[in-house]
Amino acid sequence: MVGVSGFDAVLVLSFGGPEGPEEVRPFLENVVRGRGVPPERLDAVEEHYQHFGGVSPINRLNLEIIDALRAELERRGLDLPVYFGNRNWHPMVEDTVAKMAEDGVKRALVFATSAYGGYSACRQYDEDIERARAAVGESAPELVKLRHFYDHPLFVDACTDAVLAAREQLPEAQRATARLVFTAHSVPTSADRASGPPEEGGHRYSRQIAEASRLVSLAAGMPQHDVVWQSRSGPPQVPWLEPDIVDHLDALNAENVSAVVACPIGFVSDHLEVIWDLDTEAREHAEKLGMSWARAGTAGPDPRFAELVVELVREHVEGVAPRKLSALPHGGCTVNGAPCAPLCCEPQRRPAKP
Repeated sequence: MVGVSGFDAVLVLSFGGPEGPEEVRPFLENVVRGRGVPPERLDAVEEHYQHFGGVSPINRLNLEIIDALRAELERRGLDLPVYFGNRNWHPMVEDTVAKMAEDGVKRALVFATSAYGGYSACRQYDEDIERARAAVGESAPELVKLRHFYDHPLFVDACTDAVLAAREQLPEAQRATARLVFTAHSVPTSADRASGPPEEGGHRYSRQIAEASRLVSLAAGMPQHDVVWQSRSGPPQVPWLEPDIVDHLDALNAENVSAVVACPIGFVSDHLEVIWDLDTEAREHAEKLGMSWARAGTAGPDPRFAELVVELVREHVEGVAPRKLSALPHGGCTVNGAPCAPLCCEPQRRPAKP
């Protein structure tokens, strides 16, 4: 293949999701393998998927992102084919990397569908890359993962406009006093403490979530905001990041907050966790409390998102300077599944002190 500045392709690497009722349970078992999640929790999550016909929107949404990415690459004059692979369901990343090798790809950039650092948000994608290359063997292409983008201006702008659009859905009299609440996927507190290289002191995941939330709230002119969590799945005896969004609504109600704008800042697209945990459970709870509720869209469908991905690509193929709105580290750019730094985001290492 003829590459662009030494690269032959782009691989979009994501989580994966079932495409029918019979796929839900095996998909969930892939997701939680080795994590000790109790069967009753799987039963509950399976019911969430079955509520939507056993189909997760994630693959469709990723394909829409890929279509927009291909168009933006072409617009920029970058001749890079785009491949798609997942961690937990088809198309599996091992199969995709095998196809890339078959097509003659020698070196590719990898866009993981997460803006943040941390084990689940970043390091697991490194493990996916390493596993896929090992499965393919010597013919596997070199895979260079793109960096975190939680504070990229295009990401912040897309999230900001989504927040402002959501606020307009509220009754006019409540817009000025509405509370802005950012949500992201909860993780075990031990994993958050261990996220990032040890010399950073841990908490890379929650600090980046907080920083992205701060940037969006300021840009939206809504500086009073909260950062909360959703979608925890581990055994109840294991502490996870709190408060949960539903519990937080109770706390806001006690403060006489009458309207909420929720922004799922931790998600690239409206995945099942968003449409169930926020559009279903949290919305219903807000209505029960008599609170007005509006949920901001995610950044993935915004045209600027494809521009963002291409800008990350251009940092490598054209030497474009990285754009960041924060002094926090971004990390994430590694080769062939190597971690950002020794012991970075390893769940087995001793967590850094809070």
